[in-house]
Amino acid sequence: MTSRHDARAATTICVTRHGETDWNITGVLQGWIDVPLNENGRRQASEMAERFKDCGFARVWTSPLSRASETAEIVADVLGLPAPLRSDGLKERNFGLIQGMTKRDLSILHPGLHADIVRRDPACHFDEGESPDHFADRIIAALHEIAGRHPGERLLVVTHGWVMDVITRHVRQLPRTLALDMKRKTGESLCSPVTSGSWSLTIASTKSTCSMPSKLVSMSVNSI
Repeated sequence: MTSRHDARAATTICVTRHGETDWNITGVLQGWIDVPLNENGRRQASEMAERFKDCGFARVWTSPLSRASETAEIVADVLGLPAPLRSDGLKERNFGLIQGMTKRDLSILHPGLHADIVRRDPACHFDEGESPDHFADRIIAALHEIAGRHPGERLLVVTHGWVMDVITRHVRQLPRTLALDMKRKTGESLCSPVTSGSWSLTIASTKSTCSMPSKLVSMSVNSI
Protein backbone atom coordinates (compact mmCIF):
# COMPACT_ATOMS: atom_id res chain seq x y z
CA MET A 1 0.00 0.00 0.00
CA THR A 2 1.27 3.45 -0.84
CA SER A 3 0.73 6.65 1.08
CA ARG A 4 -0.97 9.66 -0.48
CA HIS A 5 2.39 11.22 -1.23
CA ASP A 6 4.31 8.04 -2.09
CA ALA A 7 6.58 8.68 -5.08
CA ARG A 8 5.17 5.53 -6.70
CA ALA A 9 1.58 6.77 -6.50
CA ALA A 10 -0.14 7.95 -9.66
CA THR A 11 -0.95 11.62 -10.02
CA THR A 12 -4.33 12.44 -11.50
CA ILE A 13 -4.19 15.46 -13.79
CA CYS A 14 -7.31 17.08 -15.20
CA VAL A 15 -6.63 19.35 -18.15
CA THR A 16 -8.97 22.11 -19.31
CA ARG A 17 -8.83 24.90 -21.84
CA HIS A 18 -8.72 28.57 -20.89
CA GLY A 19 -11.71 30.92 -21.17
CA GLU A 20 -12.58 33.13 -24.10
CA THR A 21 -10.58 36.11 -25.37
CA ASP A 22 -11.49 38.81 -27.86
CA TRP A 23 -9.08 37.19 -30.29
CA ASN A 24 -11.02 33.92 -30.04
CA ILE A 25 -14.07 35.84 -31.22
CA THR A 26 -12.34 37.62 -34.11
CA GLY A 27 -10.37 34.57 -35.22
CA VAL A 28 -6.88 35.90 -34.55
CA LEU A 29 -4.10 33.34 -34.06
CA GLN A 30 -2.79 33.80 -30.53
CA GLY A 31 0.01 31.29 -30.01
CA TRP A 32 2.52 32.85 -27.61
CA ILE A 33 1.03 36.34 -27.83
CA ASP A 34 -0.33 37.26 -24.41
CA VAL A 35 -4.04 38.02 -24.78
CA PRO A 36 -6.21 38.47 -21.66
CA LEU A 37 -9.63 37.01 -21.04
CA ASN A 38 -12.63 39.08 -22.03
CA GLU A 39 -15.67 39.51 -19.80
CA ASN A 40 -17.26 36.35 -21.13
CA GLY A 41 -14.02 34.44 -20.57
CA ARG A 42 -13.96 35.47 -16.93
CA ARG A 43 -17.56 34.37 -16.57
CA GLN A 44 -16.66 31.03 -18.12
CA ALA A 45 -13.82 30.61 -15.63
CA SER A 46 -16.22 31.21 -12.75
CA GLU A 47 -18.65 28.66 -14.17
CA MET A 48 -15.79 26.21 -14.61
CA ALA A 49 -14.87 26.62 -10.96
CA GLU A 50 -18.42 25.78 -9.92
CA ARG A 51 -18.26 22.58 -11.98
CA PHE A 52 -14.99 21.62 -10.32
CA LYS A 53 -16.05 22.12 -6.70
CA ASP A 54 -16.41 18.40 -6.03
CA CYS A 55 -13.29 17.28 -7.93
CA GLY A 56 -10.98 17.40 -4.93
CA PHE A 57 -8.09 19.21 -6.61
CA ALA A 58 -5.05 19.82 -4.41
CA ARG A 59 -3.40 22.43 -6.65
CA VAL A 60 -3.87 24.25 -9.94
CA TRP A 61 -1.14 24.48 -12.57
CA THR A 62 -1.30 26.79 -15.55
CA SER A 63 0.34 28.06 -18.68
CA PRO A 64 1.85 31.49 -17.92
CA LEU A 65 -0.05 33.10 -20.80
CA SER A 66 -2.64 35.38 -19.22
CA ARG A 67 -5.69 33.83 -20.88
CA ALA A 68 -4.80 30.59 -19.08
CA SER A 69 -3.31 32.01 -15.88
CA GLU A 70 -6.29 34.32 -15.28
CA THR A 71 -8.63 31.37 -15.79
CA ALA A 72 -6.57 29.37 -13.30
CA GLU A 73 -6.55 32.20 -10.76
CA ILE A 74 -10.32 32.54 -10.86
CA VAL A 75 -10.79 28.79 -10.43
CA ALA A 76 -8.26 28.54 -7.60
CA ASP A 77 -9.86 31.45 -5.77
CA VAL A 78 -13.36 29.95 -5.96
CA LEU A 79 -12.06 26.54 -4.86
CA GLY A 80 -10.09 28.04 -1.98
CA LEU A 81 -6.78 26.74 -3.32
CA PRO A 82 -3.34 28.42 -3.24
CA ALA A 83 -2.28 30.63 -6.12
CA PRO A 84 -1.76 28.59 -9.30
CA LEU A 85 1.70 27.30 -10.14
CA ARG A 86 3.02 28.21 -13.59
CA SER A 87 4.98 26.19 -16.11
CA ASP A 88 6.37 27.48 -19.40
CA GLY A 89 6.03 23.92 -20.65
CA LEU A 90 2.24 24.33 -20.71
CA LYS A 91 2.22 27.25 -23.17
CA GLU A 92 0.39 27.04 -26.47
CA ARG A 93 2.34 26.12 -29.57
CA ASN A 94 4.45 28.95 -30.99
CA PHE A 95 2.93 29.72 -34.40
CA GLY A 96 5.82 31.93 -35.47
CA LEU A 97 5.25 34.62 -38.09
CA ILE A 98 1.51 34.03 -38.39
CA GLN A 99 0.81 34.87 -34.74
CA GLY A 100 -1.45 37.92 -34.61
CA MET A 101 -2.85 37.22 -38.08
CA THR A 102 -6.57 36.65 -38.57
CA LYS A 103 -7.64 33.30 -39.93
CA ARG A 104 -9.46 35.16 -42.71
CA ASP A 105 -6.25 36.86 -43.85
CA LEU A 106 -4.39 33.58 -43.55
CA SER A 107 -6.98 31.86 -45.75
CA ILE A 108 -6.29 34.42 -48.48
CA LEU A 109 -2.50 34.56 -48.19
CA HIS A 110 -1.79 30.93 -47.31
CA PRO A 111 -4.89 28.79 -47.98
CA GLY A 112 -3.06 25.51 -47.44
CA LEU A 113 -1.71 26.56 -44.06
CA HIS A 114 -5.11 27.96 -43.14
CA ALA A 115 -6.68 24.56 -43.78
CA ASP A 116 -4.04 22.97 -41.54
CA ILE A 117 -4.76 25.48 -38.77
CA VAL A 118 -8.52 24.99 -38.95
CA ARG A 119 -8.17 21.25 -38.42
CA ARG A 120 -5.23 21.74 -36.03
CA ASP A 121 -2.94 19.53 -38.09
CA PRO A 122 -0.03 18.71 -35.74
CA ALA A 123 2.32 18.04 -38.65
CA CYS A 124 2.16 21.57 -40.06
CA HIS A 125 5.23 23.81 -39.79
CA PHE A 126 5.33 27.53 -39.06
CA ASP A 127 8.10 29.90 -40.17
CA GLU A 128 10.05 30.91 -37.05
CA GLY A 129 7.62 28.82 -35.01
CA GLU A 130 7.79 25.65 -32.98
CA SER A 131 8.33 22.30 -34.66
CA PRO A 132 5.78 19.53 -34.05
CA ASP A 133 8.24 17.32 -32.17
CA HIS A 134 9.63 20.11 -30.00
CA PHE A 135 6.10 21.15 -29.07
CA ALA A 136 4.98 17.63 -28.18
CA ASP A 137 8.16 16.86 -26.24
CA ARG A 138 7.78 20.09 -24.25
CA ILE A 139 4.21 19.31 -23.22
CA ILE A 140 4.82 15.73 -22.15
CA ALA A 141 7.98 16.67 -20.23
CA ALA A 142 6.06 19.38 -18.36
CA LEU A 143 3.33 16.96 -17.33
CA HIS A 144 5.82 14.40 -16.05
CA GLU A 145 7.60 17.10 -14.07
CA ILE A 146 4.32 18.27 -12.55
CA ALA A 147 3.28 14.71 -11.72
CA GLY A 148 6.62 14.09 -10.04
CA ARG A 149 6.08 17.05 -7.74
CA HIS A 150 2.62 15.89 -6.63
CA PRO A 151 2.60 12.08 -6.26
CA GLY A 152 -0.80 10.70 -5.40
CA GLU A 153 -2.59 14.03 -5.73
CA ARG A 154 -5.35 15.30 -8.01
CA LEU A 155 -4.41 18.41 -9.99
CA LEU A 156 -6.06 20.81 -12.42
CA VAL A 157 -4.04 22.06 -15.38
CA VAL A 158 -5.29 25.06 -17.35
CA THR A 159 -3.78 25.25 -20.81
CA HIS A 160 -4.59 25.54 -24.55
CA GLY A 161 -6.33 23.71 -27.38
CA TRP A 162 -3.30 22.46 -29.29
CA VAL A 163 -1.76 21.31 -26.00
CA MET A 164 -4.81 19.18 -25.27
CA ASP A 165 -4.45 17.53 -28.67
CA VAL A 166 -0.84 16.60 -27.88
CA ILE A 167 -1.86 15.03 -24.57
CA THR A 168 -4.68 13.06 -26.16
CA ARG A 169 -2.45 11.64 -28.89
CA HIS A 170 0.29 10.75 -26.42
CA VAL A 171 -1.77 8.85 -23.88
CA ARG A 172 -3.74 7.02 -26.57
CA GLN A 173 -0.51 6.17 -28.42
CA LEU A 174 -1.73 7.82 -31.60
CA PRO A 175 0.67 9.13 -34.26
CA ARG A 176 1.91 12.62 -33.54
CA THR A 177 0.87 13.62 -37.06
CA LEU A 178 -2.77 12.58 -36.59
CA ALA A 179 -5.25 15.49 -36.65
CA LEU A 180 -8.02 15.09 -34.07
CA ASP A 181 -11.65 16.10 -34.38
CA MET A 182 -12.27 17.58 -30.93
CA LYS A 183 -15.47 19.43 -31.83
CA ARG A 184 -18.13 17.71 -29.73
CA LYS A 185 -21.47 18.60 -28.24
CA THR A 186 -21.43 20.02 -24.73
CA GLY A 187 -22.05 17.29 -22.17
CA GLU A 188 -21.14 14.48 -24.58
CA SER A 189 -18.70 11.81 -23.48
CA LEU A 190 -15.95 11.77 -26.08
CA CYS A 191 -14.41 8.41 -25.24
CA SER A 192 -14.33 5.68 -22.66
CA PRO A 193 -11.38 5.42 -20.28
CA VAL A 194 -8.36 3.87 -21.97
CA THR A 195 -5.00 2.79 -20.65
CA SER A 196 -1.77 3.43 -22.51
CA GLY A 197 1.40 2.35 -20.71
CA SER A 198 1.65 4.29 -17.47
CA TRP A 199 -0.98 6.77 -18.60
CA SER A 200 -4.76 6.53 -18.47
CA LEU A 201 -7.08 8.98 -20.15
CA THR A 202 -10.70 10.01 -19.97
CA ILE A 203 -12.04 12.82 -22.12
CA ALA A 204 -15.43 14.36 -21.46
CA SER A 205 -17.26 17.56 -22.29
CA THR A 206 -18.33 18.89 -18.93
CA LYS A 207 -22.01 19.81 -19.09
CA SER A 208 -22.34 23.58 -18.98
CA THR A 209 -24.24 26.46 -20.51
CA CYS A 210 -21.05 28.13 -21.76
CA SER A 211 -19.58 27.42 -25.17
CA MET A 212 -15.94 27.56 -23.99
CA PRO A 213 -14.13 25.89 -22.40
CA SER A 214 -16.07 22.70 -23.01
CA LYS A 215 -13.43 19.99 -22.85
CA LEU A 216 -12.02 18.35 -19.75
CA VAL A 217 -9.24 15.82 -20.12
CA SER A 218 -8.50 13.67 -17.08
CA MET A 219 -5.53 11.34 -16.93
CA SER A 220 -3.48 9.46 -14.41
CA VAL A 221 0.27 9.92 -14.72
CA ASN A 222 2.77 7.57 -13.15
CA SER A 223 5.14 9.99 -11.45
CA ILE A 224 8.20 7.74 -11.48
